[in-house]
Amino acid sequence: MGATSHQAGAAGRAPTADRPSSVRNVVLVGHSGAGKTTLVEALALTAGAVNRAGRVEDGTAVSDYDEIEHRQQRSVQLSLVPVEWGGIKINILDTPGYADFVGELRAGLRAADAALFVVSSSDGIDGATRMVWDECEAVGMPRAIVVTHLEAARADYAQMTTVCGEIFGADDPDAVIPLYLPLYGPPGPDGHAPVAGLLGLLSQRVYDYTSGERVERDPSPDELARIADARSRLIEGIIAESEDESLMDRYLGGEEIDIKTLVDDLERAVARGTFHPVLMAAPATDGARQGLGTVELLELVTGGFPTPLERAAVAVTAPDGADRPAVTCDPDGPLVAEVVKTSSDPYVGRVSLVRIFSGTLRPEETVHVSGHGLAERGHEDHDVDERIGTLTSPFGKQQRTLTQAIAGDLACVAKLTRAETGDTLSAKDRPLLMEPWPMPDPLLPLAIAAHSKADEDKLSQGLARLVAEDPTMRLEQNPDTHQVVLWCLGEAHQDVALERLRTRYGVQVDPVPHKVSLRETFGAKAAGRGRHVKQSGGHGQFAICEIEVEPLPPGSGIEFVDKVVGGAVPRQFIPSVEKGVRTQAARGVAAGYPLVDVRITLLDGKAHSVDSSDAAFQTAGALALREAATEARIHLLEPVAELAVLVPDEYVGPVMSDLAGRRGRVVGTEQAGPGRTSVRAEIPEIEIGRYAVELRSVSHGTGRFTRAYARHEPMPPQIADKVREQAEKGT
Repeated sequence: MGATSHQAGAAGRAPTADRPSSVRNVVLVGHSGAGKTTLVEALALTAGAVNRAGRVEDGTAVSDYDEIEHRQQRSVQLSLVPVEWGGIKINILDTPGYADFVGELRAGLRAADAALFVVSSSDGIDGATRMVWDECEAVGMPRAIVVTHLEAARADYAQMTTVCGEIFGADDPDAVIPLYLPLYGPPGPDGHAPVAGLLGLLSQRVYDYTSGERVERDPSPDELARIADARSRLIEGIIAESEDESLMDRYLGGEEIDIKTLVDDLERAVARGTFHPVLMAAPATDGARQGLGTVELLELVTGGFPTPLERAAVAVTAPDGADRPAVTCDPDGPLVAEVVKTSSDPYVGRVSLVRIFSGTLRPEETVHVSGHGLAERGHEDHDVDERIGTLTSPFGKQQRTLTQAIAGDLACVAKLTRAETGDTLSAKDRPLLMEPWPMPDPLLPLAIAAHSKADEDKLSQGLARLVAEDPTMRLEQNPDTHQVVLWCLGEAHQDVALERLRTRYGVQVDPVPHKVSLRETFGAKAAGRGRHVKQSGGHGQFAICEIEVEPLPPGSGIEFVDKVVGGAVPRQFIPSVEKGVRTQAARGVAAGYPLVDVRITLLDGKAHSVDSSDAAFQTAGALALREAATEARIHLLEPVAELAVLVPDEYVGPVMSDLAGRRGRVVGTEQAGPGRTSVRAEIPEIEIGRYAVELRSVSHGTGRFTRAYARHEPMPPQIADKVREQAEKGT
């Protein structure tokens, strides 16, 4: 790389593509604070898409332009920044690095054909970034590494390239090698020497940024000596990935390999996902038109990253599940596009960012919108025809109009009122469906209540729009606790959800303590007598019934038995007694939680020929059950969850210790791949309300877990007493 020269695209117009081979889709991956957004701005400046202040025409940022992002000082959503370089349209997908917004990262990975892993030379590589690398490796996604924060006093590029080789090249260290060495400028007052240029290992040229412009020159003897050793290792790494098996023998025999051959082999190896070059980049200094390393990075993207044509054919089915032929990246093929992100614009309404996998999308045409396989995310299956509005290319807050979007490209579609993230767009006369990509389950509950009556009227619509935009958020209307619960990925995810409800949809809500679905049951056999006798002139109310309550095995529910003899309770009122006790059981008999796993036997009673009624016997049945509850110990039952916690081996001990401290019972461990262990445990749900946050702390962001309801079982008496006290206080 570095042996060619390209022209930037013209500022002020939307980059367009007339064929898939002129498109590159690349996603930026890295932990929060690694410098992804700064890198996007530097690339956009070098490509001529923004001014020297990193702003688009309206003065806003090219990425992280959302008000929430400004307030939180971090990316919280996927941003698309299209630029043009050398006649190639590059769709740069900037993703959040914070774990709470991994859904946005997943969407970026789905839409892209290659990934740039951004790592800070001063902060290192976190566990979450390593996990994403492994996922990309599993599917063969091409990757390159960009080292940032070169200006930091602790920056050590040589050390960072070694770390990248150890972590990202664990299986093949020779596949993770730098393409450039840093050219250092004179040390500053603190003794730190800034990076002022690049030494090209393949081209053996120097790209000097000292003047504020990129100046290419021959290396000095000292610089050439620095290049020599690193160049040999790079060439050997490239040749090892070459399809020409004779190349290594020729090189080891002393033959000088033509640089064009090396560059071509490098680009092919990068596109195949078998070679991962390391580059460096820094934003432009004051007055400069190019950031350090950005030209070289754009050259790698356009020359080494694959085109959409090289992506494997996409599997599709009919909406009813019938098989259909896989589709390839063909602008003349059947239309298949996928909604990778949904957002709301205060002026345009719902805007869908789509990746076109096949066919050509045009404005004002009617498409079929299919959403299937999303039930676990709280979205019903749907198949509708919708007329799309304008077709645009986003750039900061701007939306630039497009006349079409071809296979392999990304574009925004307005006015798809039913389309949600993960939906498939296809031709209305040939509907097709792509399987949605896997998303992490939201496991942190946020119970909310409307702040006022006005907010209550708007709440359901606001929540529906919120979860339609974000498939990593799940809405639950809990029938047991009667709470509205938003399930999120973390606290920052919760904060953004609340702020979006308030600012976008005008709904103010208040967080309330989250309740788990407790149950009650009898600890021993007990008897109760319900007497409901009133006389107030005219028809009175008369009903007496005697019952016996005994506990049943877990999972039995409520069993009602009639053992009345002699007609003490007339036959027409037996169902009334049953209805009364079942209604009271649903309301609870001790702390207000549903009663379960008991047999209620009606033994005797009395009736009046005139004053007895259905309502009277319902009331008597309820009173009898409540009296029986005063005669026996009532156990509170708490839900127990089955947890499967996946962590690196070094965190198994801390995780098991933490689970034990939550009244958990570890039931087994097993290897779940190289260096990772799955810990299976049973744990009361009341102990894992915030486990999504706390596991992240215990495992340094590397742990994942799933949960599933197992059963209800008795709560320890001391904890049950506290729950009863809270119930009595009304808290």
